[in-house]
Amino acid sequence: MDAALEVLRTIRFTGGIFLDAEFSAPWCVAAQVTPEDCRPFTPVPRGILAYHYVSAGRLLLQVGQGEPVAVAAGHIVLLPRNDPHVLGSELGCPPVSVEHLMQPMIEGGPARIVYGGGGDTTRLLCGFLHSEMPCDALIGILPGVMTLDVAEGAAGSWIESSFRFAASELAAGTVRSPELLARLAELLFIEAVQRYLAGLPPEQRAWLGGLRDAFVSRALAQLHDQPQRHWTTEALARRVGLSRSAFAERFTELVGVPPMRYLGRLRMQIAARRLRDSPTPISRIALEAGYESEASFNKAFKREFGAPPATWRREQRNPPQPAAAD
Repeated sequence: MDAALEVLRTIRFTGGIFLDAEFSAPWCVAAQVTPEDCRPFTPVPRGILAYHYVSAGRLLLQVGQGEPVAVAAGHIVLLPRNDPHVLGSELGCPPVSVEHLMQPMIEGGPARIVYGGGGDTTRLLCGFLHSEMPCDALIGILPGVMTLDVAEGAAGSWIESSFRFAASELAAGTVRSPELLARLAELLFIEAVQRYLAGLPPEQRAWLGGLRDAFVSRALAQLHDQPQRHWTTEALARRVGLSRSAFAERFTELVGVPPMRYLGRLRMQIAARRLRDSPTPISRIALEAGYESEASFNKAFKREFGAPPATWRREQRNPPQPAAAD
């Protein structure tokens, strides 16, 4: 994991808190950070990482057709690729766009939303991070949604108290430390990435060594951004500006496996996550993973995980119970 830590240390994130929201159940909204949200804090960034800190109550958050994620008070939820998402006390009703609910900023403070049916209250601070330094390869490997208990870890108590203090400032109509909040969000993102990477099995961390090299890092970014594409080693080499042989040697030395073998494993990891976390049909997952037929996907998946996709999905959702002791 040292390579990832080196990359994280070189990336300087900036950002800000742009929204202070108070919702009362029932409520459901559609959200995504826009360039206009960022404009008061920074020139419009190329890549945006979105986050929500829940200071009171709870919410459900869903990206696309993925499984909803429950987020409780004291947790921060990060969206590394700023995917459009829906959040609410429940997700069964049509979501309302937050753009239609936002009240304009006053005296440099964040925009405000007060919305809902008058039931249990959820309060959150919404912000963004971005970096001028390209970090596509790192962002590409991360899941679309990451949650972190702010109070965990050695520095958790003071980070949590700082966020809670900021929430009380916003509730009182004063904001004295927006830069501190952006810095705290950066630290929490780095902490979330470290925890995520530490939890990966060794074979899924092979790509980390490639982050040290500009050419291999660009290739990894391409693969993670478009894993379904019909890549060849030659095509990747052209994209990064190396000859086929020089690129293949460099990639294999740093990552530990040849480019196409790495791509095959990446596709299987993505497919496994989709099988476990969504009801998407296997035929569609096979197509999204870059396979032209479900049969070829089933064969490759069984070779990687030891069971066909349908069996593996069923076992993940209904794990066998340990036998009772006599």
